[in-house]
Amino acid sequence: MKRGFFVPAAQADGGEQPYRRGNFSCAHEWLEDVGGMDELLQVLDALSAADPLHRYLCTLDDISQCSYTCGHAGQDDRLYLEETGEDGMDWDDPVQLAAWEQASLQHRIRQMGHPELIQSWDQVCGTLATAACDVKALLQANREPDALLDDVVYVQRIPVPAEDLKIAAQPNGYFSADWDTFQNHAIIRHLAGQHGYRFFGMGAAWMGFVRAEPLTAEQAVRLVADLRDLYGRGREQVVAHAGWSELQQLLQGQRLLMLGYVENLSESLGMDDEEC
Repeated sequence: MKRGFFVPAAQADGGEQPYRRGNFSCAHEWLEDVGGMDELLQVLDALSAADPLHRYLCTLDDISQCSYTCGHAGQDDRLYLEETGEDGMDWDDPVQLAAWEQASLQHRIRQMGHPELIQSWDQVCGTLATAACDVKALLQANREPDALLDDVVYVQRIPVPAEDLKIAAQPNGYFSADWDTFQNHAIIRHLAGQHGYRFFGMGAAWMGFVRAEPLTAEQAVRLVADLRDLYGRGREQVVAHAGWSELQQLLQGQRLLMLGYVENLSESLGMDDEEC
């Protein structure tokens, strides 16, 4: 695996870097030729252990699309911090830009905790348009989580006090049919509080979670019951799908959990009609 580090915009000397930060304002380093999720998690765990003042979040599927939607999702009226000053921002000034990005992050963090904006798990359940094929997509993503890694992975180093707030540095869910940042935040909080999963990664369509140990049989039953409700409330063909039983068994043998947050999850995995 190859690793490289981003130079903060305010310290850049004008030299070219092989990768641009895009809309990941806290981008700290990039990883190439990652051997799989296990290797990626080892990197994230080592970074976290050596730096308790920050939290680390990585990209997953389709980094270019993820950056694009992250930029637009951050312009949500509930999240966007207007530039200040009589003449506005000088976007070409790296010092001003870096200061605005950090102020924007702090603004989003405050907004995530605003009582009138917080979403609950119950409010999110059933709000994503799903079909039976999406259950198969969830099963496939959790069978083969390594397939959700892009050719390059960005790691963000985020100054937030809690794991769930990492999403403030990578808001997503831009399209109207997707779960938005506040809905995804509700899912992240619920999975941590009720099922012991830590949010570690986000791509253009999928979120990654990990727990200290695989689920027990009883824990798997409770989690899958929650996921059935999350994705299938009001859709009997989704709730009754046989894939949930397979997922329940699968999650007893692994620490990872991959969840999609966009419509047409099967399309995001390149699944064809026959596979559905």
